[in-house]
Amino acid sequence: MSLEVRRIFIISLQALLIAALATVGVIGVTRLLGGPSLSINQITTNKSTTFDVSGESKISTVPDQAEVMLGIMVTETTVKAAQDRANGIINQINQDLGTLGIEKKDVQTQNYSLYPSYDFDTGSTQRITSYTVNSNLVVTMSDFAKLNQSIDLATNAGANQIGGITFSLSDDKKAEVEKSAREEAIENAKDKANELAGLAGMRLGRIINVMETPNDVMQPFAMSKVSNDAMEGTGGAPTNVEPGSTTFSYTVTLSYETL
Repeated sequence: MSLEVRRIFIISLQALLIAALATVGVIGVTRLLGGPSLSINQITTNKSTTFDVSGESKISTVPDQAEVMLGIMVTETTVKAAQDRANGIINQINQDLGTLGIEKKDVQTQNYSLYPSYDFDTGSTQRITSYTVNSNLVVTMSDFAKLNQSIDLATNAGANQIGGITFSLSDDKKAEVEKSAREEAIENAKDKANELAGLAGMRLGRIINVMETPNDVMQPFAMSKVSNDAMEGTGGAPTNVEPGSTTFSYTVTLSYETL
């Protein structure tokens, strides 16, 4: 083979090799850059449906605390006379309450006022004819026998306005009754939930929320009317105040997961 032919052969072989390498490069680049991309999106859903049911309880209990308002209204021709008379009655009431074992911290002066009365029939000049003192004592106690005795002693001492008698639960007893009512309401709600879910063919999961609504309702109490003789301090029939009962109601709403 001549030298010229050999040179042409080598050049042709190099060209073929370069073409082959170019083809392989194009294919590689195409595979690397030109192919379609693939992505996967994951979607998570949360189940928000709940099964709500309410339970109720009612517990009747006797109040263990009472308040009574003992009022004094006196009228005299001078300020000093009105104050002396009113203060004398108040001091006597406080002394009598002390004999019953009622402590001073349980007797609170709620109001003390002094005002004049005018005569408007004497022409254009207003003339003061008298002065009136009005005062209220609020007495708190837990012995209801003392409640009746307090009213009788106060009226005998000169109190002429009796009212504002309220019965309630002390903090300790209210907490005790509230706990029992809450427990009964929750048990009632659970029983209703199981029964309703069973009838509806539902499956309940765990409890995820609890709402409660206390509602204590004071029932009317019986109170005999204070006699006119007692109000006038002449010792009429003894006062008879009975507390009756208090109904404490409670509502609880349970929210269940559904399966």
